[in-house]
Amino acid sequence: MRTKSAIVVGLAAAAALAASVPATAAPTHDAPRRNCPQLDKKLPWAGDNRARLQKMIDERGTCSGKNGPRPVAAFDWDNTVVKNDITDATLAWALKHDKILQPKSWKDTSAWLTPAADKALAKACGTAVRPGRPLPTSKNTACADEIFEIREKSQTMAGEAAFAGDWNHRRTVPAYAWIPQLFAGHTPAALTSFAKQARAEQLAAPVGTKQTVGTHTLAGYVRYYDQQKDLIRTLKAAGFDVYIVSASSEPIAEAWSSGVGLDAKHTIGIRSITKHGRLTTAVKGCGGVETGRGDALPYMDGKRCMINQEIFKIKGAKAWQQQDFKHRIALGAGDADTDVTFVNDATGAHVAINRNKSELMCRAYDDADGRWVANPMFIDPMPRKSGTYPCSTTGATAEDGSKTPVRRADGSVIPDQADKAF
Repeated sequence: MRTKSAIVVGLAAAAALAASVPATAAPTHDAPRRNCPQLDKKLPWAGDNRARLQKMIDERGTCSGKNGPRPVAAFDWDNTVVKNDITDATLAWALKHDKILQPKSWKDTSAWLTPAADKALAKACGTAVRPGRPLPTSKNTACADEIFEIREKSQTMAGEAAFAGDWNHRRTVPAYAWIPQLFAGHTPAALTSFAKQARAEQLAAPVGTKQTVGTHTLAGYVRYYDQQKDLIRTLKAAGFDVYIVSASSEPIAEAWSSGVGLDAKHTIGIRSITKHGRLTTAVKGCGGVETGRGDALPYMDGKRCMINQEIFKIKGAKAWQQQDFKHRIALGAGDADTDVTFVNDATGAHVAINRNKSELMCRAYDDADGRWVANPMFIDPMPRKSGTYPCSTTGATAEDGSKTPVRRADGSVIPDQADKAF
């Protein structure tokens, strides 16, 4: 009996000892690991933005200890990963080096091009050059001016509308589609080569440099943002699958994306259809929207479609819809309303680089889920916006191009917001 009692007492003592050990002492499946990939603390972010991004990386990356598919991060390119616009830089270089080929008809370059634009281009660029041969835009200021004015303002130098007709304003903009269409006749490799040569010039030029195309003055330098390069590096080290989703022509974007360690597979842009190895004016569709004139670009809702279709392999009309948590990006980063849909889809962090764009900043400052990270541009940030963003009235763009209130997922209207990240 004495032996049995001793055993009982011993077991009771062991149980008591086990109960006294904190539950956290035993390793758990979701316990963070040591030496997790860290954002560079020497690179300045506004407020506590770096800490918030680090927290998300730790929660969703390999440091979480969780198994499952790799989390996805998606970045816009122009003014999100770099300062200034790589399409403008490439077009400017091409015009200075006579790389635009004479089309059979300017009207053939875009289904939306107006008769006024067709006439203005034909007059300025002339008809002496045979179709398929280079236009002398380096010397013909009028031709360079018409092309760049249409790119920049969707109008001719005389102020007439360059594009007309019907299109979904949350899926495409004709002037964006027109740039890869202008390079029809070249190979994709040639266009990438043009972009690489423009890249070399832009990176070598001092910050603040201006350049002239025709009589247009525009930025003459581009810089990678050190903070975004570091964020992409850290995300990759933490197991994220990182993509660029840009409204630039894909061969142009590919010339730049390697600078942040991303390959062509992870670079999504406007995808032109090739014929006999050369670019055509036809643009690949998305989500059941047919290939052709460019009705579905990686632009606004079209960026969501491209992410769903190309990354998550969701086909047909469903690609236009917001997906369930497991089929959405963890981090989205953008700087403009053209990025608002996919950035809003992110489940872990919505990075908004502030360029005073209403729909994006309305959502950023409303911060409905507490995961928006609003930050000024890292080089030459915008001044504080005077007044407030018109979120409650005209902050968003409807499919027909009209301006509407910015609404939350539950349909409620976001009130006007003051600018805070500047």
